[in-house]
Amino acid sequence: MADHYEVLGVSKDASPEEIKKAYRRLARELHPDVNPGEDASERFKLVTHAYDVLSDPEQRQRYDMGDAGGFGGAGGFGGFGDIFETFFGAAGGGRAGRPRDRRERGQDALVRVTLSLGDVVFGTHRDIEVDTAVLCESCQGSCCQPGTQPATCDICHGSGQVQRTVRSLLGNVVTSAPCTTCQGYGTTIPYPCATCQGQGRVRARRTVSLDIPAGVESGLRLQLPGSGEVGPAGGPNGDLYLEVTVEPHDTFSRENDDLLATLEVSMPDAILGTTTTIESLDGPVELEVRAGVQSGDVLTIKGRGITPLRGTQRGDLRVGVHVITPTRLDHKERALIEDFAKRTKAPSPRLAEFHQGLFAKLRDRFRSS
Repeated sequence: MADHYEVLGVSKDASPEEIKKAYRRLARELHPDVNPGEDASERFKLVTHAYDVLSDPEQRQRYDMGDAGGFGGAGGFGGFGDIFETFFGAAGGGRAGRPRDRRERGQDALVRVTLSLGDVVFGTHRDIEVDTAVLCESCQGSCCQPGTQPATCDICHGSGQVQRTVRSLLGNVVTSAPCTTCQGYGTTIPYPCATCQGQGRVRARRTVSLDIPAGVESGLRLQLPGSGEVGPAGGPNGDLYLEVTVEPHDTFSRENDDLLATLEVSMPDAILGTTTTIESLDGPVELEVRAGVQSGDVLTIKGRGITPLRGTQRGDLRVGVHVITPTRLDHKERALIEDFAKRTKAPSPRLAEFHQGLFAKLRDRFRSS
């Protein structure tokens, strides 16, 4: 790579003013608008890069110590970066002349709540304690000590931007950047609120009242707009998200909008049929077990399931039957069973269709019923 001093035609001890004069002379000679030749274009790039390095004291020092400096740095190709800053604004693309607003939207918050299956069936109301950011009562979000107010920034005079003059191919241009004194707000807080330290909000616990609808399920997130953290300087609240976990129930399980349960029936009741009362989540309900019921049969009680999250018609309570075979018989009971077997002429045991486990069989019956 060509030596930067040689490219500009100056000595290594040249002053900044001599380097600037040399660059301007060569730029006028080699600029593509003046000299469209291909060789002139390449020389123009070299001249511009050499000037970028040597006009900056830190880069010049590194170059003199052996750092050649490439074209990939932020200062490559002369003042094009500064020209873009002039048109589009510096430091993140902010609009020149318009100060930032201290009030910003607060962050969203996530709260987890555990519900019982009964809560899911009927819906419930909860008052939940949330540790979050709330509006500072002392300053009401102004960030200032009571009785004081923000002051116009002495540096940017309220614009939130400061201007600086930089060198470019077109000569000196003026660019704008956020004011570092007021952080682009255009105002400063001479006397910050002692309660919130000038933030306009404080951490506190507050109570959020929630009406949780029927039909929710584990993993579901409910959104409560505007119930999250208050923003800096009293800005608008974020949203609160409620994540639901449903506790397992000892008797019932859920499948879509239906409730599932298993009913153990004695052999005599299975043979003769019976009527029994079971405890549903709505309270006691009468259930008829028809004569000759088999293990795996499903009995349905309409409208005793779950109300859909977006609907009004409740699902069903479906009860799978499990016939209990006695394992201990006295002499008289055994004699009665043997007499019953002779009278019914029951067939001998034989292979039949593949036998699933009871709960797998009930599950399939539940799904097909």
